[in-house]
Amino acid sequence: MDIVIREARPTEYEPLGEITAQAYLRDGLLDFGESDSYLTELKDVAKRAAAATVLVAVHGTTLLGGVTFVPGPGPMADLATPGEAEIRMLAVGRAARGQGAGEALARTCIDRARTVQGCTAVVLSTQRSMHTAHRIYERLGFVRTPDRDWNPVPHLDDITLLTYELTL
Repeated sequence: MDIVIREARPTEYEPLGEITAQAYLRDGLLDFGESDSYLTELKDVAKRAAAATVLVAVHGTTLLGGVTFVPGPGPMADLATPGEAEIRMLAVGRAARGQGAGEALARTCIDRARTVQGCTAVVLSTQRSMHTAHRIYERLGFVRTPDRDWNPVPHLDDITLLTYELTL
């Protein structure tokens, strides 16, 4: 499959938000389902695009998925410290999974990080159950950084996110 990775267009923000939200919902990644407050963040691609770079994977005219590339610390960064870029909200629609779109999006983020002056690493957070994503990250050279694992909802102990880092 010929997958093209490029910056998202404003007309793609809403459909990408829906792909991302549905990927998290259908995979059971939102602890509070439809009422999870993070669902609003996942759908708000315009907000992400205003503060970072949103990339999409397309095949012809079909939108397969997307990712938010954060070139360093800032409003869209969860983990990135000076000298680090961050990958956030990588999602591929169910029908397009297993065809290389997720890996292509991650590779493009790595390539972009290499062009950011002073950037020496790429970091990301992931949920324990995202085993396919873990395999992709590890294949690309990411290593686990358990000392940076964190909990976005501190009063719930079972929502600890795993972290990975790729040294450039």
